[in-house]
Amino acid sequence: MARNLLVKIPKERIGVLIGTEGSVKEYIQRRLPVILDIDSETGDVTITLRDEAEDPSLLFKAKDVVLAIGRGFSPERAFRLLDGEDIILDIIDLREFLGKSESELTRVRGRIIGKEGKARRMIEELTGALISVYGHTVAIIGDFDQVNVAREAILKIINGSEHSTVFKFLQKKRQEMKARRLELWEGGSITSRSK
Repeated sequence: MARNLLVKIPKERIGVLIGTEGSVKEYIQRRLPVILDIDSETGDVTITLRDEAEDPSLLFKAKDVVLAIGRGFSPERAFRLLDGEDIILDIIDLREFLGKSESELTRVRGRIIGKEGKARRMIEELTGALISVYGHTVAIIGDFDQVNVAREAILKIINGSEHSTVFKFLQKKRQEMKARRLELWEGGSITSRSK
């Protein structure tokens, strides 16, 4: 298996990845058994698994943290990916839905963020996921359920759904997720209550 990966991030995000006096880069290298080689001219980041690393999947965890910072998350928010194996990163490329029209991208980014950030904040609050809208992408960090529900809500917004419709959908999903977690916690099963 490969012991290194190459990731490209926007050049303007390199400073954030390095951090003040290298603090962010050092933190990632301390938390994960990797070495980050950052080329600030090109935006290329080579992530190498250290020889003593036992779990090769940590290379991909480091890749997700680097990508999350590259897609606009603050390091603190990106570090949520280090909270466990079940925390994942999902990136939606708006160009897949809208083409390359800059005016269309700007309009949809504005709808996802909402007035004074309200729509993005509501999606985060109702799903528990973290959202970053940056350039032509929307990045989501959370557990599998949180990411799936947030992705579905964002796709609804991209496809023109009203914010109120999306928020109702999110409230319904939130209740379902709460019920599922409660059932898991109690050791019960979903039968009559789910309908």
